Amino acid sequence: MNNSPLSRWHDLVVEFDKKKLEHLIDEECVFFSPIVFTPQEGKRLTIMYLTAAYQMFSEADGFKYIKEIVHDNNAMLEFNAMIDNILIDGVDIITWNNEGKISEFKVMIRPMKAVDKIKEKMLAQLSEMGTFQKLKLKGGMIWDRLKP
Repeated sequence: MNNSPLSRWHDLVVEFDKKKLEHLIDEECVFFSPIVFTPQEGKRLTIMYLTAAYQMFSEADGFKYIKEIVHDNNAMLEFNAMIDNILIDGVDIITWNNEGKISEFKVMIRPMKAVDKIKEKMLAQLSEMGTFQKLKLKGGMIWDRLKP
């Protein structure tokens, strides 16, 4: 059984488990979104975006990785999916550290109408977060900044 970070990521794509995702993401992970200009720093934000993306793509038609390039502690995974009759063509660029945790996750999407559709769907997913979940996330992010 392969226990590499990439193998664990592929397992999560097939069967999502938030606890396993939490173990896979580094505390200092940086997430680069195709719809948010600034990098999203920290484990909590990364998990929030990846969870919302998983929920969105689980409702899409035919999400699948179609190409994979791996070198050392980096992987580039090209994927396709169909959302509302729009072909989403994207790339996940994943970097993991020596501890086997994802330290950087970058998502790129094309064409522009796919970016617009992803933005619409992701905003809908994130807006469905309950008030308690949002407060918990914000409180956790403040706590993370206060830690030495």
